[in-house]
Amino acid sequence: MALALPPITGPLVRTGLPGTRSAELLARQDRQESNARAYPRRLPIALKRGSGSYVEDVDGNVFIDFLTGAGVLALGYGHPELVAAVQRQAEILTHGLDFPTEVKDEFTTRLLGLLPGELRDHARVHFCGPSGADAVDAAIKLCKKATGRAEVIAFQGGFHGMSHSAMALSSDATPRAGVANVMPGVHFFPFPRCHRCPFGLTPDSCDTNCATYLERSLRDTHSGMAKPAAVLLELVQGEGGTVVAPPRFVHRLRTLTRELDIPLIVDEVQTGGGRTGRWFAFEHYDMEPDVIVLSKMVSGIGMPVAVIAYHERLDGWAPGSHTGTFRGNQLAFAAGAEFIRIVERDGVLANVQARGAQAAERLRQLRDRHPDVVVDTRGLGLMLGVEFGRPGGGPWPEAARAIQREALTRGLIVEVGGSHQTVLRMLPPLNVDESTMDIALTVLDAAVEAFRAAEDGRGSTS
Repeated sequence: MALALPPITGPLVRTGLPGTRSAELLARQDRQESNARAYPRRLPIALKRGSGSYVEDVDGNVFIDFLTGAGVLALGYGHPELVAAVQRQAEILTHGLDFPTEVKDEFTTRLLGLLPGELRDHARVHFCGPSGADAVDAAIKLCKKATGRAEVIAFQGGFHGMSHSAMALSSDATPRAGVANVMPGVHFFPFPRCHRCPFGLTPDSCDTNCATYLERSLRDTHSGMAKPAAVLLELVQGEGGTVVAPPRFVHRLRTLTRELDIPLIVDEVQTGGGRTGRWFAFEHYDMEPDVIVLSKMVSGIGMPVAVIAYHERLDGWAPGSHTGTFRGNQLAFAAGAEFIRIVERDGVLANVQARGAQAAERLRQLRDRHPDVVVDTRGLGLMLGVEFGRPGGGPWPEAARAIQREALTRGLIVEVGGSHQTVLRMLPPLNVDESTMDIALTVLDAAVEAFRAAEDGRGSTS
């Protein structure tokens, strides 16, 4: 029987951060865990329990959580129907390798049913290891095997995971520093980050110039670029700072890859499962990729599962060509099938669109009030970003970190990312309600005001 817990109804920070018990656990973590741990360094709390959009630390402080396990908690903490689905399945079968089971068949059928048109009719699914990086690895291996080619095109600002090959496909040089012999043959091309154009051009031409540069490189026999096995793309760059790909760029890229017979892999690890207001981000672009990479929200509750869905013409694997012990997570399949049912029954995607519009308007107002600090606000659905810059230009990572901390002291958890770590990122639960969204954005507004007041007091806003 599930443990009955009192409801969490709003943010309330009772102590300094970290509180006494959190400080004790953070100190133990510092002694026992690797130096690679990241989140508790900027968000110094130890977690106890969660409910819906809220999480409580061990000192009794309650926060609105707009990080949600790096986006895995699609319906927030402890959704009763998802919890019940996991509990039922735990009594039946928890692990099944790649044997067929009834719950796996139900999940696979529901997942394939979400795909549009041509892709749905000719799709194959492969279950990978438990992380998005595992699925990225599988997608690259699939395309190399199918095409017989070696090179891969990725994009500046992209992030695809921390495994050896996924790290090689991610543009941030910091994790690769000191790691020799990462996967060769990766070529990074400009992504249309039109607010900071990689070519230094005006925003109205940035997207087409990125596409033109890529097209010329692939068509020119003297460019030095071999025909690649795949092009790997995020339609919304998450860790890259919530940067949304412009439609013109995506359409030209899809046309180009089709003409040159280059498989297009769309990494939907952060976007897939309804984050953008559609089941998949590519649906916003009226296009179909050749391979889709999914993880994070697929189970709806944080049960690890990763999957690639791809056109059957690419299925050149022999039996055992790509395996993984934990690809048969029956608990994730049970939760995932229930998650899809709940989203369709409760109109959750409509809520994502409504709350996304609510957030976009509030963030626009924030930018208008603080144009010397907030240089851009952007997003798609409930994948939201606020970028900070110095008055007169230039990135301001110190502002983003300080505002993240100010928000935490007021009861809101947000993440920092993007180039130079200047973007506050928000990944609310898909079923977040209007009131909670309003409270969270009010807290963020107060955090920006507090930062500006502190800077004015120091006389150092330049």
